[in-house]
Amino acid sequence: MNPAEGRAAVAERRAAPAENRVEAPAERALAAAVRAARDASATAVTVAVLAGGRAEVHCFGRTGRGRAPACTPDTVFELGSVSKTFTALLLAAMAARGELALSEPLRGLLPADWPAPAVRSAEPIRLLHLATHTSGLPRLPPGLLASALPAWNSNPYAAFDEARLRAALAATTVRTEPGRHYRYSNYGVGLLGRALAERAGLPYGALLADRVLAPLGLTATTCAPDPPHRATGHRHGRPLPPWRIPALPAAGAVRSSGADLLRYLGAHLAPPAADAVLAAALADVRHPRLRLPGSADLLALVWTRRHAADRDVYFHSGGTRGCTSFVGFSPATASRAPVAVAALTNTGPSVNGRFVQAGYDLLRAWGGTC
Repeated sequence: MNPAEGRAAVAERRAAPAENRVEAPAERALAAAVRAARDASATAVTVAVLAGGRAEVHCFGRTGRGRAPACTPDTVFELGSVSKTFTALLLAAMAARGELALSEPLRGLLPADWPAPAVRSAEPIRLLHLATHTSGLPRLPPGLLASALPAWNSNPYAAFDEARLRAALAATTVRTEPGRHYRYSNYGVGLLGRALAERAGLPYGALLADRVLAPLGLTATTCAPDPPHRATGHRHGRPLPPWRIPALPAAGAVRSSGADLLRYLGAHLAPPAADAVLAAALADVRHPRLRLPGSADLLALVWTRRHAADRDVYFHSGGTRGCTSFVGFSPATASRAPVAVAALTNTGPSVNGRFVQAGYDLLRAWGGTC
């Protein structure tokens, strides 16, 4: 969830001719992910795969430099914008419980004494707009860049506290009609989380744990900045302090492990029958809401959906200054089994996006072999 982060550009790649294939596609994709991470000075890589009814968590390296512990399936990485998929599921779960509606205006869910963004249209900003990046809000809150500069290379959101968020709300004007145009917004999903927390009367992290993490058995997933078994983030080979995003945790504060992410993605593929609320929510987040501009891809609640090779693929990527993440899943078809992939590493996103692309290629490769 770097300040410059937008929707991940993940390209479709054609397979090499059969005579040039030295390795199985999945093995080649896994090797590419590890190379991309190590080339960016990562010390730890986790690749978790659910395919053909079998779960595998591949771990490489150590959680930090020197004598740091080995990376394991329980090693926790910062997820950055993959956090937004958790916020989308929380929104859908609260809607399924009847606590709110996706069509509710944001204004009625903010604290009464907080300012609200000025909207120059009769259509208000609704929760659905926030979860589909169509609110008209800018990518970042006004004033964030100024507060971020002193810690730009390590923790740019750390100084953006609640007081600065309130000032940003007072300075925000939405000039386009909400719901009309797609514009990726960390600010928007961060405000969505604040609205959900306000309705429930709980901090975002506690609310997420109560409604999503505990019901799904995600014991290592948290918004706490320094959880046990965490991988130390790195930027250009330099270790960084834990990522902090106090005012907008719903946009990028979640941490998780490879083992937990397999449970999380597995629930999207096979919702728990015993929990009707979560089952409904997990179905709702997959429902496409709009077509992304200049693309054949569709946007569901936060998730991008792409139709490729006769199957639907859902994916999202994320990054903090010190970690990069990719998650994706593809439901079963008549001829192929369901597949899910999570790729995590403890170095910040590269300009060329090689690790994220490798994560997407992993998803396609394993999907093709099911």
